[in-house]
Amino acid sequence: MLRAFLLIVVGLSGDPEHGELFLKWGAALADASEKVGVTRDRLVYLADVKEEGARVNGRATREEIGKALTGFAQAAAPDDVVYVVLIGHGSYDGQAARFNLPGPDMTPADFDTLLRRLPTRNLVFVNTASASAPFVEALSGPGRTIITATRTGAQQFTTLFGGYFVEAFSTEAADADKNRRLSMLEVFLYAKAEVARAYEREGLLPTEQALLDDNGDKKGSQDPTPTGAEGKLAAALSLGSAADAAPLPDDPKLRALYLARRELERRVEALRLLKDSLPPAKYASELERLVTDLALKTREIRTLEGDPKP
Repeated sequence: MLRAFLLIVVGLSGDPEHGELFLKWGAALADASEKVGVTRDRLVYLADVKEEGARVNGRATREEIGKALTGFAQAAAPDDVVYVVLIGHGSYDGQAARFNLPGPDMTPADFDTLLRRLPTRNLVFVNTASASAPFVEALSGPGRTIITATRTGAQQFTTLFGGYFVEAFSTEAADADKNRRLSMLEVFLYAKAEVARAYEREGLLPTEQALLDDNGDKKGSQDPTPTGAEGKLAAALSLGSAADAAPLPDDPKLRALYLARRELERRVEALRLLKDSLPPAKYASELERLVTDLALKTREIRTLEGDPKP
């Protein structure tokens, strides 16, 4: 079963206004993730606050980040996916980029040390902070989808990307293919487009250009696509779907069918992640079998529910 583990880190705010905004984004992402099936035991939300709020599990420090990822490393299976989302400010001195935290900041190398301990074949790492671009080159690798808010480390103004990244999970407009499952590629493209619109509305030249890297080439792209050099893996990864979190029916037989369909949907998703490592004929054959089984299971559900549609 393909499960999502999510770590949200809201770092230093710099001022009360940004602090309130960043916490709002972090809480909104935590709420949205639960609505698509990420259970609380697989969600850690750390923030730059001294008091622990209802939605915050701990303070956003290097130590707590390490604890969270160590916990994920112990609980996650190879087929699961770990998501890390950073919200806040970043800096770059020409040599190393840093995500700003209470206490010692963290560099890409610091994160990489922790991420290498994860048993999962796939990782999504999103840095929505300023000066985040160097994280692409440092963290890029097989099975890793890296998203940053900026194109270079020199883009050090506060970014808008994080707000629109989070917003994507609460608007149908981001679900381009209308399948009720929001892929990381769809989230990226939505946030990128909304950032561009925001600068255009204000008549300003953009001071941030987001990047996505999911093929391990350490470069990233501003224009990834589902079939291009960048974007294939991101198109197959999602935190979950509205269907995953929807209440199951009370009828035992119908409930079993719903659970079986969810499992088939997860198997299709997992297979798509393995596409590049399988012989084309084997991939096509297995995908056809799973999709057929999924269609038959959906038909059984509709018949039992009295839906006349085929």
